[in-house]
Amino acid sequence: MKIQLLIAASDCDYTDHLSNILAEYHADVFDVSVCSAPEHLHEHLAARKFDVALFDVSAIENADLQSVHLPLLLWSDEEVIPLLPGEIKTVRKYQRISSMVSSVLELCAKEQTNVRGLESKKAQITAVWSPVGGVGKTTVALAYASNRVACGKQVLYLDLESFSSVHAYFGEAGRSISAVFELLETGEGNIKMLIRSIMKQDSESEISYFCRPENFDDMNILTIENIAVLVEACGGLTDELVIDMSCVCDERTRKVLELADRILLVTDPAQTAQIKLSQFVSQHSIFQRVKGKTTLVANRGATVGDPLVNEVIYFPFVQSSDAATVYKTLSGIDFGV
Repeated sequence: MKIQLLIAASDCDYTDHLSNILAEYHADVFDVSVCSAPEHLHEHLAARKFDVALFDVSAIENADLQSVHLPLLLWSDEEVIPLLPGEIKTVRKYQRISSMVSSVLELCAKEQTNVRGLESKKAQITAVWSPVGGVGKTTVALAYASNRVACGKQVLYLDLESFSSVHAYFGEAGRSISAVFELLETGEGNIKMLIRSIMKQDSESEISYFCRPENFDDMNILTIENIAVLVEACGGLTDELVIDMSCVCDERTRKVLELADRILLVTDPAQTAQIKLSQFVSQHSIFQRVKGKTTLVANRGATVGDPLVNEVIYFPFVQSSDAATVYKTLSGIDFGV
């Protein structure tokens, strides 16, 4: 269900602008009601229940705050914050609306009791992995993500590598994914809502992503159970979830491979890559369990003999020092979806 949001403010131009933007770009998250006349506020609050309400200074002093699960004060620097009962959180009035949405969702995520969640989707989950590093997993993952965006899908890129390379492709301004890891550890809050609050979308590629962890250990302390919850929550917010993983084959990796609907197994022309791929295919028991949903990606002009999988995608070698240029060039390849 959507979050029932009330905007109660006397500035009609502002409330109209805010409600229109929310209706146009965030209709999947909020069901918005507006009250610009203080004398009608009591009627709005009596007529229905609201999960969240944004009150300006004039409205909040006359509002029955008990009728809203999460009342928030919408204020600007020029205003004096009134003395209010209890701890009323504030949201800055004049800021980018996308930032305001993130702030509201993050506050909702911490108030998990009685605040309804977001409408749930069921994403196609694609895991991108290789038994050897340096073969271009991230390039393949982002090429695939860009390809799916071009097909009209909402795509979320989830980087689970030990050392993130997100900053090489996308901007770094925003909340770190470490905030989600903290919630996974404590179990206190609405993880899907928190994820939605910190997800960013690259303006050029339209791929959604998370800013990298604050430190190395944040990623490595995740348990198998944490990974399962994270993947399920992310998969409920998008059409396609693309998971980029480190080259280790530990229990967490195996869990992701089992949860995935499709696996892109990446190799390149290097002898070490071919040897390690051969060992994984011939010696690891998990390959037999995931073989039916695995596609081999022969990157950088690689050739393969008997791949032991049903499908092989051949990527040419793209000469460029710009990482984003490489994945965008390769995004036009037929991924067989």
